[in-house]
Amino acid sequence: MTFKTLTLSALTALTLGAAPVLAGGNTANVVQSGWLNGIGGGQAGDFNHMELYQLGLGNNIFATQDGSDNVSAHGQTGVNNDVVSSQAGWNNLNATGQFGTNNTVDMNTTGGANTNVVLQYGDGNSASTDVQGFGNSSVIVQY
Repeated sequence: MTFKTLTLSALTALTLGAAPVLAGGNTANVVQSGWLNGIGGGQAGDFNHMELYQLGLGNNIFATQDGSDNVSAHGQTGVNNDVVSSQAGWNNLNATGQFGTNNTVDMNTTGGANTNVVLQYGDGNSASTDVQGFGNSSVIVQY
């Protein structure tokens, strides 16, 4: 293998390997179980997916996304868990499901055509959404 071929192969591998990151479309998945865990996640760009799950007590999720066509999904089971999530941009989905007692959700969305969804099952839960812009929607279901 010549130096030219080796260099071309290395550059091609680097380019193809970095293409998904440069083009957006990143995915972050985090699963935690136990007590007093924390997840902080942030993504910028388009077509990103963030999936954060926690099982236990006293857990916290802080998630932010900036861009368009992003999805941020959060799931928690247990007691005294918190989610704080914000999105800015267009056509984003921000969703949280909590199962347990005394859980809280605080969502903030700015931009257009964004959707916030909160599903809480249990006692003593609280949820709030703050939506600014136009064509946005929020749904809170508590049972």
